Amino acid sequence: MPTYDLNLLIALHALLSEGSVTGAARRLRLSASAMSRTLGRIRETFGDPILVRAGRSLVPTPRATELRERVSFLIEESQAVLRNKSALDLSALDRIFTIRANEGFIVEFGGSLLQMISEAAPAAGLRFAVKSAKDAKALREAQVDLDIGVLGETGPEIRLQALLRDRFVGVTAPDHRLASGPITAKRYAAERHISVSRRGLAHGPIDEVLRAKGLRRAIAAVVPSFPGALALARQTALVANVPARQTVAAREGMFTFSLPFATDEVIVSMMWHPRLDADPAHRWLRSCVREICAR
Repeated sequence: MPTYDLNLLIALHALLSEGSVTGAARRLRLSASAMSRTLGRIRETFGDPILVRAGRSLVPTPRATELRERVSFLIEESQAVLRNKSALDLSALDRIFTIRANEGFIVEFGGSLLQMISEAAPAAGLRFAVKSAKDAKALREAQVDLDIGVLGETGPEIRLQALLRDRFVGVTAPDHRLASGPITAKRYAAERHISVSRRGLAHGPIDEVLRAKGLRRAIAAVVPSFPGALALARQTALVANVPARQTVAAREGMFTFSLPFATDEVIVSMMWHPRLDADPAHRWLRSCVREICAR
């Protein structure tokens, strides 16, 4: 079998991550000239320029773009093989886990999760990141340790586990007129409503269900989160529609009712990158999240 210098993969990973010879040299603690020579060897090995000049910067070739994720995965897998497999000592665990989740999940489960982690691992902590997109980029680039939410575009390599099944309910202030008498689709649609959308959309799946019944609701406000919708509903005569399991505490003291029509079930999952699959600390974090959501 032909032999290859596997250190070239480490250098290639640095070059593709930094997008410059100088940056890659700094990361690998090499001189710029040594890094340039290594780039020459990489080009010869792969039979491709890999990085080409575009003005004052370097841009990857199509072949380099194709190699980026594969090389990153190989580097991470190699590090996992060589990583010390010693038993996890929670009392000595000094690590901040980054979790991407929507505001509703943080409000309902964040406090209990943080308390569980702090009691078992006093030096560990949580950093909650804004869930601005439904894709796997943040997981692949190690920006977050765990992504929690409704399944979006994940990619074939992403690990996935369902945490809870949820359904939407209607919520109003306790003295709202809907609180008296049976709630029909017609009564529901006659009220003014709050739409929850990170993209600022005024209409969604509920409006499609109403349209099929020949009904239309008026949207008086659009907010980016379920806690925001509940805050508005509590202070006004507007109706909010929120997931039941993720808003138990936030709905306290308000009037909650089942929607007078069927809606799709919501499945909330946790997702992570396979490089963390066998990491003892990350496995413990996942077990904590599962336990909190199962209560």
